[in-house]
Amino acid sequence: MERFSLATFPLEGKTVFCRVDYNVPFESGKVVDTSKIKLSLPTIKYLLHKNCKIILATHFGRPQGKFVRELTVNPIFKELKGLLQKEKIVKFDDCIGKDIQQTIQKAKQKQIFLLENLRFYKQEEQNDPAFAHSLASLAEVYINDAFGVSHRKHASINAITQFLPSIAGIALETEIQQLTKALRPRKPAVWIMGGAKLDKIQLVESALQKAEYVLVGGALPFAFLKSKGMSVGMSKVDGKSVLAARKLLKKHIARKIILPVDFIVADSFSLKARTRVAHYNDIQKDEIALDIGPETIKLFKHYLRRAHTIVWNGPLGYFEWVPFSSGTKDISRYIVTLTAETICGGGETVDAIKKFHLEHKMTHVSSGGGASLAFLAGKKIIGIDALEGNYNKFKKIIKQ
Repeated sequence: MERFSLATFPLEGKTVFCRVDYNVPFESGKVVDTSKIKLSLPTIKYLLHKNCKIILATHFGRPQGKFVRELTVNPIFKELKGLLQKEKIVKFDDCIGKDIQQTIQKAKQKQIFLLENLRFYKQEEQNDPAFAHSLASLAEVYINDAFGVSHRKHASINAITQFLPSIAGIALETEIQQLTKALRPRKPAVWIMGGAKLDKIQLVESALQKAEYVLVGGALPFAFLKSKGMSVGMSKVDGKSVLAARKLLKKHIARKIILPVDFIVADSFSLKARTRVAHYNDIQKDEIALDIGPETIKLFKHYLRRAHTIVWNGPLGYFEWVPFSSGTKDISRYIVTLTAETICGGGETVDAIKKFHLEHKMTHVSSGGGASLAFLAGKKIIGIDALEGNYNKFKKIIKQ
């Protein structure tokens, strides 16, 4: 499907509504990681080059459709001013209304405006067309540069594309191009599947269609082990994932699944717990497995060594605690020594990669958690579909 291209769209002098993802981590009213804000800068600078007025819109936290003082975009505004010191940036106390509309209309070109938290309105998450129309009335063109929420059917992602010609921003386009490499990889391809969530069996099955091998860590192995009748002690598992794993293991393609052969187990879920290395069939009933073991690390490296494409979703253990971080740390450090394209997605994966200061050594680290999971599983992404539908609607009246 086709989309309008930022490079060829007639943007000169236009007023542009740019949906960004500034849902950044913050503590005590201060932003602690500006990575997501920095991701939007290439698109902002491109629009400034085109003499556009730029309206930036984001959600921030989960205010449940109400005004929450602690979730205003004021901390984001402060960071944005620091990153774009030469530009004039105005922050509004609302995101819709005639006053805002008139202020933007009267403003000079190359002015940047930051709207207040979109989720202060419950209509945002309801994908309300009237709210979307109010947002669209502020601008002439819409840009989606918020991959992290593009799997959400929200007004500023989906409904707004009914009212304005719509384009993918540079960050979103980059995500599409890079994650597509995971779906159409250079062979041989190896996927690493981990994390704490147990609902990834479907993603494992999707990975098996594209990869030569799928290396399984984190909480996922225990569903497979339990489905084979083995004890997993107090390790994280549920009945639904066990049934899904049992069903998957019956398929011929399951031969590509590489499970851990040993684990680091603890006598309690505690940083000070006593630990030992346990074989996969020797986890005691009062033990919890919190990381892959040393033999598994060697095994995984053996499969990764020959890969041309490595797709990684989810840490391999409870990496937040040093005693259980070796699997994730050793495998990530090994990956960056290889010549393979390395594509990483998922919020926990990104946190782990940043913790070990390896983000700049990977080919691509996705900014989207749930969005990258959905994309990698081959699901339709609502925001991207909306851009493709918009192209069909507006292509006859827009001369590129």
